[in-house]
Amino acid sequence: MKRSLQRHLSITLALAILAGGIIASLASFYFAYSEAQEFQDDALRQIAALSADARLEMQRLNAAGRSVEDPESRIQLIRLPEGPRPGWLPADVTLGFHTLEAHEGAGRMRVFVRAARNDAKLVVAQSTDSRDEIALNSALRTLIPLLLLVPLLAGLMTQIVRRELTPLRRLAERLDRQKAARLLPLPEQDLPDEVAPFVQAINRLLVRIDKLVSEQRRFIADAAHELRTPLAALSLQAQNLNRAESAEALRERLLPLQAGIERVSKLTVQLLSLARLQSGMDARSDVDISALARELIAEFLPLAESRNIDLGIEEMAAFSLRADPEALRLVLRNALENALKYTAQGGHVTLRLERQGEEAVIEVIDDGPGIPAAERERVFDAFYRLPDSSADGSGLGLAIAREAASSLGGNVSLRSKEQGAGLVFSYRQPTEAGATASQTSN
Repeated sequence: MKRSLQRHLSITLALAILAGGIIASLASFYFAYSEAQEFQDDALRQIAALSADARLEMQRLNAAGRSVEDPESRIQLIRLPEGPRPGWLPADVTLGFHTLEAHEGAGRMRVFVRAARNDAKLVVAQSTDSRDEIALNSALRTLIPLLLLVPLLAGLMTQIVRRELTPLRRLAERLDRQKAARLLPLPEQDLPDEVAPFVQAINRLLVRIDKLVSEQRRFIADAAHELRTPLAALSLQAQNLNRAESAEALRERLLPLQAGIERVSKLTVQLLSLARLQSGMDARSDVDISALARELIAEFLPLAESRNIDLGIEEMAAFSLRADPEALRLVLRNALENALKYTAQGGHVTLRLERQGEEAVIEVIDDGPGIPAAERERVFDAFYRLPDSSADGSGLGLAIAREAASSLGGNVSLRSKEQGAGLVFSYRQPTEAGATASQTSN
């Protein structure tokens, strides 16, 4: 059974109203019953006072030598010692209120005794059964309105809960009607204070989703454009193979085809890497940064030697990071690849590791032409390349590096070298409690 907030609120509030109604009804019944009993005691007291002051009545009692009884309220007036005394009334009864047992099976009597003239006593008595009946009827009259009010309040509360939750249903219906291609924020006017933060959070999420969908559309369009050109070139080169007139001409035309296939393969790998990062895949573990740096240096060393570039590592601190190894490798691989690509022959590329406070800092420093300050943010966009760039590439390397850094909780930036020409690629990530570090000097 699905959990319904409206049903839960309705049942909970109905039970609370029912419990409150029962408690209030019992309290009202108790107080009304007690009040009726006290009222009847006051009535006995007043009857005794009036009878004691009424000389005519007293004379009639003396003359008759018997008691006076009111048949409706079952009140008896008895004068002691002259008048007749019922068997349940002791002769030496004291002044005040008493509850006495009547004859066997006849119930009990509530008695009030008052002093009269000439040492006489005036007794006013009433059956407790009649008193209880009168008190019960009085208490029930106060109980009935409360019992009728409880279901009315429960029904009214259900309607109020349903009406107050109607805006949520309308917001849900409006959200369902939206098209995935164009997400619009939900209206925030006239919302309850408790619901407004939830709707605002949904609107912020819709903005992020809309931005992500727009970026994916642009990425797909750019990827299709980037793939179309090399694929078209591969198709032409494959056709040229058919026109080769000799084995030597075939070999000459095969080399560009192989290079084109390699470029398309590399572009495909980059696209897959970027898609993997954007999908949020994350498998973290403790990564030894020193060991990872040496692996990357060994991987790119043949390329650096072929271009007569001095590739080295400057280890200011040895430490580990809690990170996805593949994502961290993508950050550093793309940084090193770009640095080697744009550094002239005979240049230098250095991978530097250090800690600055609570941050781990990994930098790739080259002495290439650098990037103008106005372009240092745009080069992180997918498929963007500098207008005057002559090097081969797809413009995905730095975009992949930034996406990978973001997935790790770090950030990347570019800046000029402090001395001489060149560029510094910097990756920063906060060190976590489980990361180990030991300071060493180079």
